Amino acid sequence: MNEHVDVNSPRTADRLHHVHGQTNARLHADEGPTAMAVRGHGVRIETDDGQSIIDGFSGLGCVSLGYHNDRLAQAAMAQMQELPFAPTFYGRSHPKVAELAGVLTSKAAVPFEKAMFQCSGSEANDAMIKFIWARNIARGQPQRRKMISRWRGYYGNTVASVALSGQPHMHAGFGLPMDDFLKLSTPNYYLNAQDGESEEEFSARLGAEFEQTVLEAGPDTIAAFFAEPMQSGGGAIRPPTGYWEAMQAVIRKYDIHFHVDETVCGFGRTGHYWGAQAFDLTPDSTTCAKALTAAFFPMSAIMFRQEFFDDLIQTSDAAGVLGHGFTYAGHPVGAAVALEAIKVYDDIDLIGHVQRVSKSFLAGCHALMDHPLVGDVRGIGLFCGIQLVQDKKTRALWDPAMKVGTMVQDRAHQKGLYLRSIPPDRISFMPPLIINEDEIAEATAILKSALDDVWAEIKK
Repeated sequence: MNEHVDVNSPRTADRLHHVHGQTNARLHADEGPTAMAVRGHGVRIETDDGQSIIDGFSGLGCVSLGYHNDRLAQAAMAQMQELPFAPTFYGRSHPKVAELAGVLTSKAAVPFEKAMFQCSGSEANDAMIKFIWARNIARGQPQRRKMISRWRGYYGNTVASVALSGQPHMHAGFGLPMDDFLKLSTPNYYLNAQDGESEEEFSARLGAEFEQTVLEAGPDTIAAFFAEPMQSGGGAIRPPTGYWEAMQAVIRKYDIHFHVDETVCGFGRTGHYWGAQAFDLTPDSTTCAKALTAAFFPMSAIMFRQEFFDDLIQTSDAAGVLGHGFTYAGHPVGAAVALEAIKVYDDIDLIGHVQRVSKSFLAGCHALMDHPLVGDVRGIGLFCGIQLVQDKKTRALWDPAMKVGTMVQDRAHQKGLYLRSIPPDRISFMPPLIINEDEIAEATAILKSALDDVWAEIKK
């Protein structure tokens, strides 16, 4: 070991002992963490080297109320002192989770009577896959096992949810995806539209692709279609005009279960309480997580109708128990925090705030269209995707080896703004929902400066 290395420092401990997800393992083993957050307040985080950074990605799309909230902290502490844990197996329960189930279903985008809690969005989607299969078996349709989703969609990292996800780098080396997980095209109009094709024509073509996929697989083998209202893992991809009308027409025609994943879009991200409301979707079931607790506690939920639950009762009758659950699901501290977060959202009119400040946020993002690196900007609420290109006229992308998006991400980080670059060179910009207009102006100015620096470096 190098004698100048402080073996007791958090960075060294992290490099030597901590295995990171979604990280280049070799690079981390050699160099350690790219940042070490030590404090947070409002929309800013402070690193161990003293840098103050505006979080333009809300942690991982979850820090809705920022990095300090007395009400949530007090709710967690009070619950820890009163009842720090209680299982929800074997029919046992506790007041906070019972209350949360009622509050959450009452706020659903469509009428849902039932909620079940998990610990992450991945677990919630994984559970929903199992429950849909169980429902079909209970209905005498065990052949209905095929799940349809979209390339670049993201539903989690458990085995089934990552098979559902359209993220090839999460499949490579793991023997994934499994059979019976089918994929449709990403609704990225800017990159995937044919020359001269309108948004409506593009959407109709993707709807036709969906129907053809159903017909080729066999309509009686399709279990469900899973989708985010606006794709996050693909780089904040807002679907084009007519897309959801075309997709829901196929769903209705073939009586396909429609599961809407609100893990990122839920609780105000789009300027609506749910992404389903922003895009006029009618889900048969929903998952939510992240902003459910404003990221103060790991918790997620699935919601569905009474008739769906009636089929699960048959599953429970046959086995003697509904054979699914996680030790920490419905955790009393998480439930207390979630209840308080929902109250805070209502008390401060978070949805109204997002609607107000999103005007300046989206205007600042769209102003970047004048930049030579930016080919497309699309967003809603406080959720925007910015596509970097080499040639605006032809929509030609940069050589992936250049990692132009990562260059912009890293330069912005150096200047005090955390963003996420997602291949192919898309910048995902989604700050905490409490951000104000001054902070938006500061963040967009940093992004513009980062784009300028990278352009000066790579232009010919």
